Amino acid sequence: MIKEKSAPDRRTRRGDTRQELLTGALKLLDGNKSLDGLSLRELTRHVGIVPTAFYRHFPGMEELGLALVEESFRGMRKIFADVRNDTGSTDKIISGVVKSLVRHARKNRLHFHFIASERYGGNAGVREAIRNGMRVLQGELALELSRFFPYVKDWSAADLQMLASLLVNSMTAIAEEILEQRGSDKIAEKELIELAEKQLRLIVLGTPHWRSEG
Repeated sequence: MIKEKSAPDRRTRRGDTRQELLTGALKLLDGNKSLDGLSLRELTRHVGIVPTAFYRHFPGMEELGLALVEESFRGMRKIFADVRNDTGSTDKIISGVVKSLVRHARKNRLHFHFIASERYGGNAGVREAIRNGMRVLQGELALELSRFFPYVKDWSAADLQMLASLLVNSMTAIAEEILEQRGSDKIAEKELIELAEKQLRLIVLGTPHWRSEG
């Protein structure tokens, strides 16, 4: 007797469709289009569902954008996780950060592009979520800095945040430039990676001479 296949679990189907909406939005936004310029009908047509089915997963397009922000920053935090156990010289740590940044930028190109384009985009809620995400990322890095660089252990919280902000903003700019290359010019990409390491090294070299007032 042939056993009839059970129907897929409804929760699994809902989860798959939700992820398809997120992935589909990233693909449609890969270009000059902003989230505010993406229509619900265009997205649902791309995913292959009726427009009303969208609301089973998100109250509106802004909420979808907020979910994309959360998903994007989850991937960006892995950059620090990759180098968390690194030991050795400052140059080795910086090289590890840049290698991890390049790897994650390539793997999550659409997410990095989304953050870069929506950081100053038209949707105020998504903009604010990105700013909050950057602050959280800077805060997490600030906690790690004293382990990487013992001479900052007596710095004030404000100065640690300032250094973390410089590093995160520099890394974000580097990722954007790497993504613009799209691997088409290996020599240019190699030069860009070398420049990225020099930029981070320049920021870090100044830290031992900073006298925190806190």
